[in-house]
Amino acid sequence: MASIFDSDDIEVSPAQTAKALGDGSIQLVDVREQHEWDEGRIEGAVHIPLADLTGSVSRIDKGRPVVFQCKSGGRSLMAAQAFQASGYEAYSMAGGLAQWDNLRLPMIPEGATVA
Repeated sequence: MASIFDSDDIEVSPAQTAKALGDGSIQLVDVREQHEWDEGRIEGAVHIPLADLTGSVSRIDKGRPVVFQCKSGGRSLMAAQAFQASGYEAYSMAGGLAQWDNLRLPMIPEGATVA
């Protein structure tokens, strides 16, 4: 599968994710629970909790690369593996929102935290 990223690895860094989100080349799907999303999130992400992902496949464009993210990277890796197996160009953001926050990349709303 051709990759929009420099590597064929299923995991991509927060920096790679931020760049691709900024230039509009990916869809970013946050698979965390509602209370986690409410505490802090990446602007431009779509919220689909992991448990709802199967029933929400129609919300994800199969023709565009998708990066999944969660708090630490475990749930998003499961989602990316499942979507790759279904023919999507799918990735997981390594280290999740915790790593994004450690790198001081922007989150919303004002005063956002990683729950």
